[in-house]
Amino acid sequence: MVTELGDDIWWYDLRGVNAYLVDDGAVTLVDAGNPWDGRNLVLGVGRAGYSLQDVDRVLLTHYDFDHVGGLGRLRGIDATVYVGAADEPYLTGKKRPPLSNHKGALQNALGPFLKSPPVSVETVADGEAVGSFTAYHTPGHTPGHVTYVSDTLDAAFLGDLVTESGGQLRASPWLMSYDTDAVAESVRDLADRAPGFSVAAMGHGTPFERRGREAFDRLVDSL
Repeated sequence: MVTELGDDIWWYDLRGVNAYLVDDGAVTLVDAGNPWDGRNLVLGVGRAGYSLQDVDRVLLTHYDFDHVGGLGRLRGIDATVYVGAADEPYLTGKKRPPLSNHKGALQNALGPFLKSPPVSVETVADGEAVGSFTAYHTPGHTPGHVTYVSDTLDAAFLGDLVTESGGQLRASPWLMSYDTDAVAESVRDLADRAPGFSVAAMGHGTPFERRGREAFDRLVDSL
């Protein structure tokens, strides 16, 4: 369930979706799985040698049932949650996702099954530094999708901008995304702006422990 990917990076394989625990001087949870994954998230924190109270921040790549669902089950956590501005109203319940978009309609249907996070929520700007992480706005899968890249950890946390299958990265497909044209543009933009990284950690599939940027660049070349 919890695998060490590299120094200070742990991968949660949560039966169909991934989350990550990292330590860049502050213990950070990247994404939070489904609502039923809360217990496994807590157990994984312990197996990495920490307690839930040690978690300083949560970086959300985007608002989706299987990436934010576990947040409401993390009792006792005292951390700041960071999320892209366009997804923040959905996470906090200020707005409902649009029914006019196929992906938004699905989010709308699943929203009532989510609990609001029990911690403070802050939006993260494009290019903003959060500890060792730089946030890159990568919309398309959702309007507020964010990728986080850490030079210190030599890692990129790609959320659902891409998926992995058979050792190859693929851009988020139509069924999963608000706008696949925007997804492709975000992939290219991230390739232009982000530094190199060895670890490529995505929301679905097996993360790359090394040569992650090479796999990402092959995807860019295929678009």
